[in-house]
Amino acid sequence: MIEQTENDILKRVRKIEIKTRGLSNEIFAGKYHTAFKGRGMSFAEVREYRIGDDVRDIDWNVTARSHKPHIKVYEEERELTMMLMVDVSGSRLFGTTDSLKKSIITELAAVLAFSASQTGDKVGCIFFSDKVEKFIPPKKGRSHILMIIRELVGFVPESNGTAISEAVRYLTGVNKKRCTAFLLSDFLNSKKDDEALNDALKIATSRHDIIALKVSDPREKEMPDVGIVELQDAETARKVWVDTASKAVRDHYAASWAEREERTREMLLHNRIDIADISTDSDYVAELIKLFKKR
Repeated sequence: MIEQTENDILKRVRKIEIKTRGLSNEIFAGKYHTAFKGRGMSFAEVREYRIGDDVRDIDWNVTARSHKPHIKVYEEERELTMMLMVDVSGSRLFGTTDSLKKSIITELAAVLAFSASQTGDKVGCIFFSDKVEKFIPPKKGRSHILMIIRELVGFVPESNGTAISEAVRYLTGVNKKRCTAFLLSDFLNSKKDDEALNDALKIATSRHDIIALKVSDPREKEMPDVGIVELQDAETARKVWVDTASKAVRDHYAASWAEREERTREMLLHNRIDIADISTDSDYVAELIKLFKKR
């Protein structure tokens, strides 16, 4: 991997700012506010039940003590917090189109951060591999967003592995108040971490609004016929020789990928997490708009 100079990083940050800030100005700020407003609710008071109130808000403890139905009243917090959980593992450096997965993840994070910033929300960031690599506490302001983008462009993780559960657990521990959290990853999670991730999501989704942005490359879904090639795992560095001319090998690879995809999707949907599937060869703008409209 070619080492980036400070000047290279600043140029890249500026380029990303121009592109993503324009998108958030023209497209996403209003849609983001509409999709996520009211997600941050804080307890205000308990009062007697009135006709038309939502029975799901009944406070059964107070109702039992007073022998009259009472409900909990919530009010929308004026200021929400967005947390970006960003996968910085080795597999993000893969790409067979004009963009690496890392580039798409960086632009997605930048668009979301600018959209949140324009509606007055704080933005924070958790970088993770198979551990939490870096935490940027939530703050407001353009300079803060640019600092996050700079880290997204130039950050070098200590580890190449993936354990998404570590980031989700950290989110639960560091954010006591409800927030909107975007999980940006290719979800090439280690199998041994899947159970831990499911448990972590159960807890996190009871407190926070979590959305998954799953980034992939078309070549990850099916293997082309290019003869015998040596492949290397970007996260473990393990190398294997593969005969891609074999239809049985290609079919097995495609089936294994589909099984992994289905397992991940079932886990996310089971934990009530909205998903946007974004490919390096597709328009992420369309996918984000589709996600916002669905909400």
